[in-house]
Amino acid sequence: MKRKGTILLSVLLALSLVGCSKADSSSSKSDTSTKEARSMILATTTSTQDSGLLDYLLPEFKKDTGIDVKVVAKGTGEALKLGQNGDADCLLVHAKAQEEAFIKNGFGLYRYDVMYNDFILVGPKEDPAKIKEKAPSNAVQALKLISDSKSPFISRGDESGTHTKEKGIWKTAAVEPKGDWYISAGKGMGAVLQMADEKKAYTLTDRATYLSMKDKLQLEIVTEKGKELYNQYGVIMINPEKNKIKEKEAKEFIDWMVSEKGQKFIGEYGKEKYGQSLFIPNAKK
Repeated sequence: MKRKGTILLSVLLALSLVGCSKADSSSSKSDTSTKEARSMILATTTSTQDSGLLDYLLPEFKKDTGIDVKVVAKGTGEALKLGQNGDADCLLVHAKAQEEAFIKNGFGLYRYDVMYNDFILVGPKEDPAKIKEKAPSNAVQALKLISDSKSPFISRGDESGTHTKEKGIWKTAAVEPKGDWYISAGKGMGAVLQMADEKKAYTLTDRATYLSMKDKLQLEIVTEKGKELYNQYGVIMINPEKNKIKEKEAKEFIDWMVSEKGQKFIGEYGKEKYGQSLFIPNAKK
């Protein structure tokens, strides 16, 4: 009898261990599914990347949501194409007329203002077109001076928000920029600033990217704070009926960007290092 009892106890112990193993396995699977990585693709303008803003914001967003954001930084025109083709889940760009057309054409569900800064005209210290003297706050007159003096000017040339703004100012100035002095780079903002620095040329840039690179450049601000230089950014929800996107993650990103917390972080970026916010939050839902 004693031997039979020992055998029975051994069998019960083995069954207990198997049950625990299954429970542990089930628990492990549950933990894995709970912690499954979430991600999304954000198509945005190069200025939000080159200025360091996204490096500042996205870790905070991930802490709050667990969502990892892969950034594709292009000119606004290219970013909108990515959204149109379903190659991005959300857009953060700065060419309002193009953004509104994107919504009107059914590629986006809605768009919110999220922040703004301003454009500035920068150039070499020598300032051959005498812009600081004659047009310190008039971008239209500044471009006329550049054209008249045939001073070198580097254009983004990439249908970005900055390029769109530049073309609008040339149009207002009634000047068609062409000739050896006008160089279309087809590059992002950081690369264009470096190019302008090397060639001692003028260029139009957003203030945030310029300030983030200022220590590495000899370029100086020659025109700023004119009415033509306002630079509004918008965040766009892509239409999931047009393309398969990560709708839930995109909505969480947009909601976070326009939330009180997201707006606070946007407003704080740059203050400590540059003595001013590089982007001013102004979310409107």
